[in-house]
Amino acid sequence: MTGITRYILRQLGVGMIFVSLALSCVLWLTQSLRFIELIVTKGISAATFLKLTMMLMPTFLVVILPISLFAVALFTYNKLNSDRELVVLRSAGVSNWALAQPTLLLAAMTTAVGLALSLWIIPASVQHFRELQWSIRNDITNVLLQEGAFNKFGDGLTVYVGARSPDGELLGILVHDKRNPDKPMTMMAERGALVFTATGPRVLMVNGNRQSLPRGTGQLSVLHFDSYTVDLATATGKGGDRYRDARERSIAELLTVNESELGRSEYRRAKVELHQRFSSPFYNLGFAVIALACLLGAGFDRRGQTPAILTAVGLMIAAQAMALGVANLATSSLAFIPLLYVAAAIPIAGGLWFIQHPTGRPRRRRIGGFAGLAG
Repeated sequence: MTGITRYILRQLGVGMIFVSLALSCVLWLTQSLRFIELIVTKGISAATFLKLTMMLMPTFLVVILPISLFAVALFTYNKLNSDRELVVLRSAGVSNWALAQPTLLLAAMTTAVGLALSLWIIPASVQHFRELQWSIRNDITNVLLQEGAFNKFGDGLTVYVGARSPDGELLGILVHDKRNPDKPMTMMAERGALVFTATGPRVLMVNGNRQSLPRGTGQLSVLHFDSYTVDLATATGKGGDRYRDARERSIAELLTVNESELGRSEYRRAKVELHQRFSSPFYNLGFAVIALACLLGAGFDRRGQTPAILTAVGLMIAAQAMALGVANLATSSLAFIPLLYVAAAIPIAGGLWFIQHPTGRPRRRRIGGFAGLAG
C-alpha cells in the first residue's frame, strides 16, 4: 500500500466512522421513541429498554454503511480536487485506478461487513428483538394501569382508571368485561388497587357495583359490593406461538422453506429475503463506485464539482429506487429474482467502466486571441 493510498484511506475511514455514528444516533433516537409506551404501560426497566432498542442497530447499519461510504467518498474526493491535490497527483502520473484504490479497499471491507450483517447478525438480532418484544407485550406480571386511559387486556377486558394517588391507590375505576359474550359485565368502584398474587395480577375494587345484561333477557342486573376482584391473568389467554417472519429466519431455514408451510405470498417473501441477503451488501461497493466514477471521471474544473456531485447523488438515488422496484417485482413473481443481482451489478460494472474511460477533458477557450486551457 503506497503512501498516497494510506493518506486517502485514512481520510475516508475517519470520515466514515463519524458519519456512520451520527446517522446511527439519529436513527436510534427516532426509532426508540416508538418503545416509550412500553415503559409507560408495561413498566419495563431502562436496561430492558436499551437492550430492546440496541437490537435494532444491526438493521440500521446495513442501511447506513452504503450511504455513509458514498457521502464520505464524495466529500473526500471533492476536497482533494478543491485543494488541487488531485491535479498534482495526476501530473505526477497517478492514474484514476490508483486514486480509486483507497475507496475500493474500504468498499470491499464494508461489503464484507454487510454480508456478515445480512447473513448472520441481522436475522439473529431481529429474532431476539421480536421474542423480547412479544414477551414484554404478553407478560402481564408487571403490568401498569395508566391513568386517564382505557387499558386493554386481550380481546375481552378493558380497565379505566380516573386517577392514581401518591400511595398507589386507584381512584374512579371502570371495568368492562366481555370475556363471556353471553354475559358482559360493567363494574364501577370509587377506589381500588392493583395487587399481585401467585397466579397473576388482579384489580381490587372497593365500594362499587357490577352491572350485567344477559343476552336475550333484556333485564339489567345490578350488584352492589364492598370489595370485588378482577383477574387480569386470564384476560390474554395463552397467546399461542409467535409467528416468525422471513427477516428472522436463518439462511438454512430460508433455503429449506416450502410453500405449503408458509402459503404462497409468504413463501415468495421468504425467497426474496434469501436472495436480498446475498445481493444487497454489494450496494456498498456500487454506491462507492458511482461516487468515484462521477468525480474522477469528470476531470478538473475550476468552477467546482457541483454538477458531478449532483449527478452522483441522482445516480445513487436511481440505483436505490431500482433495487426497491426489483424487490417488489420479485415478490410478485419469483421469475424476477435474478434481477436482484443484476440491479446490484449495474452500478459496479458501469462505474468501473467510467473510471477506466473518463469523459472529462480539459476544455479550451480563447482568451485575447490565444487558446488557453479552461479548468
